[in-house]
Amino acid sequence: MTDSAVMDAVIAPLVIEPIDPMDLQALALLAEAAREARALYPELFAPGSPAPTNTPLGEREVYLLAWREGVAVGCGALRRLDGQRGELRRMFVTPQARREGVGRALLARLEADALALGYRRLLLETGTRHKPAAALYRAAGWRRIPPYGNFVGDPTSCCFGKTLR
Repeated sequence: MTDSAVMDAVIAPLVIEPIDPMDLQALALLAEAAREARALYPELFAPGSPAPTNTPLGEREVYLLAWREGVAVGCGALRRLDGQRGELRRMFVTPQARREGVGRALLARLEADALALGYRRLLLETGTRHKPAAALYRAAGWRRIPPYGNFVGDPTSCCFGKTLR
């Protein structure tokens, strides 16, 4: 058996399911993602600034958690921008679950959900220092786009778009 086959054999199945973004597990992952962002971009956060929070889901929106053996290992959200466009937000995979396909699986599920909800184009933003995230998006067919919305003029933002088929 190859080393890759051994690794595949020991990784438990991934379960992805919709969840209320106000659920304690969703908020715990958001807090972990925020700690990582503060470490990567300390210049963007004032000491003592409040932690981010999730907002309730609106029409044609979804929040997903990825679970492995009952442990939340990743999350991602689809938020509505307008009638035809959605935005992916809150994409995060815990450090211990990275490079196991969690991000790729969440991205594929969010794209499928977006298409089922009637979106034709998706946008997302990641930070310029999140190189693995940008590589994941490019590998999944996303293309760099000019900054949009609140990200215009932010030198730490890297925006992507994808037309769904």
